[in-house]
Order: sequence, then C-alpha cells, then structure tokens
Amino acid sequence: MNNSYSYHDLCNELQLMKLPNPYLSYEVIGYSVMGKEIMALRLGQGKRKIHYNAAIHANEWITAVLLIKFINDCVRCLEEEDYIWQGVHIHQLLQEITIWFVPLLNPDGVELVLDGIGAEHEFKQQLLAWNNNSVDFTGWKANIHGVDLNDQFPAYWEEERVRRQQSKPGPMNYSGIAPLSEPEARAIANFTLKHAFDLVLSLHTQGEEIYWNYRGFEPEKAEGLADKLASVSGYCAVYLTDSDAGYKDWFIQQFRRPGFTIEAGYGINPLPIEQLDQIYEKVSKILLLGLTC
Repeated sequence: MNNSYSYHDLCNELQLMKLPNPYLSYEVIGYSVMGKEIMALRLGQGKRKIHYNAAIHANEWITAVLLIKFINDCVRCLEEEDYIWQGVHIHQLLQEITIWFVPLLNPDGVELVLDGIGAEHEFKQQLLAWNNNSVDFTGWKANIHGVDLNDQFPAYWEEERVRRQQSKPGPMNYSGIAPLSEPEARAIANFTLKHAFDLVLSLHTQGEEIYWNYRGFEPEKAEGLADKLASVSGYCAVYLTDSDAGYKDWFIQQFRRPGFTIEAGYGINPLPIEQLDQIYEKVSKILLLGLTC
C-alpha cells in the first residue's frame, strides 16, 4: 500500500479492476472545481439501494482507501460464489441490494493535502492567502475553493454558517456562499436525489463514533441500527446536537431514512496509512452490517 491515496491512484485502481467487469461498474456523477471526475462504483442488482461515500474532507483521505479495500474484498467474495464473509453470503446479498460507492468526493482537496501546492497550481495565490501563507496543507479539510463540503447541504445551512463564524474561505469550517454552491456537493446531492437510497453512510475520521440522528427527522429504527453498528465495531453511537448542513443531516431530513456518519479511527488527522489495517478491521464490520440493515 502506498503512503497516500490520490485521485490518480483511484484512476489506476479502476483500470486494474478492468471496469466494467461482471460484478462492478462505474459512472461519473460530476466534476470537481478543477475538472476531476467524481466517480461512483456500483455492486449488485437488487431493489434495495444503499450508498457509501468517503473523503468529503480532504485530510480524511484514508477513508477513500477504506472504501476501495472494502469494494475489492466484496469482488473477491463474488468471484467465489459460495464464499461467506463474516457470516454474510455476498453473492446472494448482492442479488437483493444495489450498493453505490463514491470513494473520493473531494479529489482536489485530497491532492492539495498529499502533494502540496506547486508553482503552476491554478489557485496558488488564493490558497496560500487562505492558509495563512503556509505551504503546509496537511490540515486542509475544504475543497479547492476553501469551502467545507460537509457544511454545504440544505439542512439548516444558515444556522450552521452562523455557528461556524467563518466568513471567508479557508482550510475548514467555511460553509460557502449558499447551500450546494460547490460542484462536489451538488454532484453528491443530485446523485442521492436520483437514486433515493434506503440507507447512506458517510466515512470520516476520527474518533471511533457513529452519528445517527438529525433534529428528530431520523426514523424510529435509526438508533437501534446505530447500536448494532456500534456493537460489531466497538465504536460509540452518539446522539449529536448543534450540528447542521452535513450530508447525512440533509439525507435524513430529505428522506426520513437511516443515515450515518462514521468517524473512523482515532488520532490526529490526517491519520497515518500505517493504521489502515487496524481501522479497516473495525470499519469493515460496519460497512458489511450496513448492507444487511
């Protein structure tokens, strides 16, 4: 495993998967500020529709690796038709459900965190100004416009903007000029509206916590599902308050269906790739159980 996972790594991974293959297909659901494709990968052909996404925050790029690893493990299970993974018959399950993965929602921001800012970068002067003239972008969460994509959704967006008290672009916490002002946020919102998923899960880091509620809009079964996800993983299911405008917030408000934010791993972002196997051991259990909820 490389020490990072960028947009180019994802493109190379898709080539290795030889997509579309008998099990996996993909489509482009939008483009980043800098024109990078935002890709969704599909497994299964069932009526129940589930969605997992990752790397909405740039310095949480390790979540993209977690999703790609999970996809590869599912495909390996499918290649052996009777293979049982942690008690789940993947081949049979994926005849009943369809799961869409968006592993890299913020490709420009991830590239900035991993590669820094080169002399020819289109937004060099703006980014340096927004980053207090520092060339260290390892703490950058936002997209390339300096907007926090997980504060971009039309779920009490105005209240979140006031709470953040961030009036200009920067590494984190700036909500933008309006809900869905950023192309990455619009892409995932439109994609979600198109498919009207039965359940969504958004991977973040860190804290080993599961957020499952939103202002009472969540369905009655959401807390029980969160407790199950917590039980298999050792994570803590948390009733969250004073937080708005996130992807799972908007999904819950829009559809009144289960939506979860998973804060994977523990430490200081960006989490080191050396923790990947340790994190994946727990997160894979959450991802797998989510398919059967």
